[in-house]
Amino acid sequence: MIDLRYVKKLIEMIDDSSVDSIEITTEKGVKIRVAKNPAVRPGFAVAAPSPMPHAHVHAEVPRAAATPTAHPEATPKASSSLLEVKSPMVGTYYGAPEPGAKPYVSVGDRVAKGQTLCIIEAMKIMNEIESEYAGVVREVLSQDAQPVEYGQALFRVDPNG
Repeated sequence: MIDLRYVKKLIEMIDDSSVDSIEITTEKGVKIRVAKNPAVRPGFAVAAPSPMPHAHVHAEVPRAAATPTAHPEATPKASSSLLEVKSPMVGTYYGAPEPGAKPYVSVGDRVAKGQTLCIIEAMKIMNEIESEYAGVVREVLSQDAQPVEYGQALFRVDPNG
């Protein structure tokens, strides 16, 4: 397991320095790459690019787990007017408060700024992810119990909906 505090500290250090990237391999063979301007590399999952300058984290994971799949009811084309709610951390995505419960939000639901959208479990801590925008959920981009990366888009919200 990767210590998220360690990864966050690496991100802060890269953001505050002139160094463009750093790659670390742990004793257990886990590779961590933090870069200001990530380049796609085979074997690495790529976090979605952010419009603001943030460091991106790449962790070596199987390709199937690294590629989120949209829910079937999600719209296949993303409009440029949609706003993305991104994961603030690496962890496991859960769309409902407990197994078998109704999801926090579904496609077509109206959400308010600050409303809980999902949970991301990181280091056995359940972190509620709140909407940064008011609008209508147009896409849910993650599935229950699937890993998510820092900066990965979780939802697309239409602020005009």
